[in-house]
Amino acid sequence: MYPFLSVFILVSVLQAYGPPTRIATIKDEAINESSGLVASRTNSGAYWTHNDSGGGPFIYALDTNGETLGTFRVNGATNRDWEDISAGPGPQHGRSYLYIGDIGDNDQKRSEVVVYRVPEPQLTATDRDSSKKSPRPTEPAEAIHLAYPDGAHDAEALMVHPASGNLYIMTKVLLTNPVVYEAAAPLTGGKLITMKRIGEVRVPSIFGGTITGGSISPDGRSVALCDYFQGYEMTLPARSRNFDDIWNQTLTRFDLGKRKQGESIAYRLDGNALLATSEGKQPDLFQVERRRSSR
Repeated sequence: MYPFLSVFILVSVLQAYGPPTRIATIKDEAINESSGLVASRTNSGAYWTHNDSGGGPFIYALDTNGETLGTFRVNGATNRDWEDISAGPGPQHGRSYLYIGDIGDNDQKRSEVVVYRVPEPQLTATDRDSSKKSPRPTEPAEAIHLAYPDGAHDAEALMVHPASGNLYIMTKVLLTNPVVYEAAAPLTGGKLITMKRIGEVRVPSIFGGTITGGSISPDGRSVALCDYFQGYEMTLPARSRNFDDIWNQTLTRFDLGKRKQGESIAYRLDGNALLATSEGKQPDLFQVERRRSSR
């Protein structure tokens, strides 16, 4: 890397986010492959996560102290290879929905992938007594079947726009640029939806596009991504009203902390911080806060 480019990236990082802080350790031993993370829209201060393939169709609510607030079995879902989770609008106006991405495909053999959409549970004090062995049931999930227009792809980043409800999947590839695919709302379950190829995203990393998680900011103006080592962010220009312009913007790198195997990233609900977890038993929960001068 050229020295002047290193200086430019360092200045950009310092302007965007402060250093990573380990704010908690996730205490529930059932969470051993945290592969996705999203801030709850209906439960203040709560986050939702899930395990990777083989972890069963469970979602876990936790707080920023690493305490479990509830364990839910997603009614009508199976976990073939859950890789990410997002939140956004859905069929019922004014209600928050969770979108769980069964989108992993290491061998690139799946003719279609599935995103489960389920109304976000409203947590109660008694939900703390639930567990993987004795979970609470969610409302019935709707299976949204998706296909790529150009063959199978492996992917681990799922994002839903908080206003439009459009769904985005970013591929996971080595030594080349990842590709973004879009499924425009309204999204109907029970039929196969062919996604639209939006284009490539240039990732400033020698490892290319090994993107393992993604999140759209609550105001719909920024996108955060992560790989195993670091985080990235791009922001929509102030003059632009077309969200898809964001995929052409320059990614800025930032440090997400020493995660064991980083596979998730999520905006805090106020949009002024990003949180990240990793796979492994009782993983650490990291947070980076936005510097006030960065916006």
